[in-house]
Amino acid sequence: MACGFPAGGSDSSSTSTAQGDGAALIRNVVVHLFNEQPVMADLFEMPTSRDGGLILTNLRTLDGRRPTFADQSGSTFFFPYQHIRFVEVPSDRAGAADGDPADDAPAPVAPRAGGEDDDIDEDFLRRIREA
Repeated sequence: MACGFPAGGSDSSSTSTAQGDGAALIRNVVVHLFNEQPVMADLFEMPTSRDGGLILTNLRTLDGRRPTFADQSGSTFFFPYQHIRFVEVPSDRAGAADGDPADDAPAPVAPRAGGEDDDIDEDFLRRIREA
């Protein structure tokens, strides 16, 4: 139950969510919220079906800035599942969080690779202007 609270009630839990408890974090998880831009955060552990939401830390926008609704991005945040569309977990971290200290630094967000499909077709634009 480290990812959240039981969906059915207010059962108590002895799970620690403190940042300094030595638990490995799953870094750079992208959380897609309803009616909001996606945010990137660090997840304490993979969610389970018994959780009522996600507990996250190091909350930031995709470009690395603090979201407007957060006072301190390093705080611990609880997002109930009813506010989340889906969660993207990096493929190299899709399993359980490991304790490798080399993974403690957040990975930089890679820029979107452009390709031929991203170029605007000049002939297509000309036909639109003529219509």
